[in-house]
Amino acid sequence: MSVHILGGAQTDFAVNWHRAGLGFDALIRGVLEETLTDVRLDATAIDVVHVGNAFGQLFTGQGHLGGMPATVHPDLWGVPASRHEAACASGSMAALAAMADLESGRYDCALVLGAELEKTVPGGQAAAYMGAAAWAGHEAQDTDLVWPTQFAAIADEYDRRYGLDPAHLRAISEQNITNARLNPRAQTRDWTYTDASFTTDDTANPPVTGVLRRQDCSQMTDGSAAVILVSDRFLQRHSEIRATAVISGWGHRTVGLPLDEKFRVSAAEPYVFPHVRTAFLDALSRAGLSDIHQLDGIEVHDCFSMSEYVAIDHLGLTAPGESWKAVESGMIGRDGSLPVNPGGGLIGIGHPVGATGVRMLLDAYKQVTGRAGDYQLPDVTRYGTVNIGGSTTTVASFVVETAA
Repeated sequence: MSVHILGGAQTDFAVNWHRAGLGFDALIRGVLEETLTDVRLDATAIDVVHVGNAFGQLFTGQGHLGGMPATVHPDLWGVPASRHEAACASGSMAALAAMADLESGRYDCALVLGAELEKTVPGGQAAAYMGAAAWAGHEAQDTDLVWPTQFAAIADEYDRRYGLDPAHLRAISEQNITNARLNPRAQTRDWTYTDASFTTDDTANPPVTGVLRRQDCSQMTDGSAAVILVSDRFLQRHSEIRATAVISGWGHRTVGLPLDEKFRVSAAEPYVFPHVRTAFLDALSRAGLSDIHQLDGIEVHDCFSMSEYVAIDHLGLTAPGESWKAVESGMIGRDGSLPVNPGGGLIGIGHPVGATGVRMLLDAYKQVTGRAGDYQLPDVTRYGTVNIGGSTTTVASFVVETAA
């Protein structure tokens, strides 16, 4: 049984919904209405709803977000719905749950929606809230900048094992922010940068922690993304609907929360995070593929430039510890042999945590159907995603292909 993507939508990640006096109801209503318009589907066709959200209660006091779609759209009243949380991989967990529903035969049409509001509090408080996705009370206790500290520690571990030049991290950031200028829904598309913004200039690119600087970090973002997934049975009953994309492979792995324990477990392994490698290989295998170069592009999780650096070697673009070769060669550029994050990634597009996995899946759908607009890559028929939560505690990967 195949799972098909009919279409979807993404809000403008540059919008500050809190400043506009709007909450989750407006955010979810907007993306839901645009999604239904995109797929030309009536809401009454939806059998089940899966919502990805990580930090709703912390940032807004609002939990129970599985009930929000029915709150804003009367035709979803009575439709089964649930919320999924796995830090930055929350949206991918919602997608996996929806796929399981379709594959089991329980339902035939699923709305997958990811949403996050992060601009409700000052930046320092927001960063502290997001620390809840680490092992609270056990790691990074002496800082509110939990995730910059964690990914700076990953950079240090890479440097210890293989050597690391931070200039390659800055090059990743610059590429993604440059790509985002082509994306009309990207948070940074109109931001101003100078030649010094991706250097070691402490004014233009201030240090954050360790080797990480401002442009190495994704931003606090408000936003939502959604897709409609359907089964073969749905398409057989609705001959007027032509599905143009299929999810052909998926991978999902989870390990323990502590970063130091991840380092300890992998000490004798070639990869710093073997489970990240395995999750991606699972997705390729289920899609009937043997090598990453059978993809035409990929969305990777660049919450920090260091997380994209990790992704590059773990996906097999280079040998372990040699991600810099893909950066220097141009392999991952828009014109390279395997483009990475052509729409800007998390650093360029924005990172509304619960929405990111769904946004990646939506961009994969757009690429394989030729609907990515100015950031469309040429001749795309297969596209991948790799979405992580926390310090790679949760990993999810998808392969999306043009429907036969």
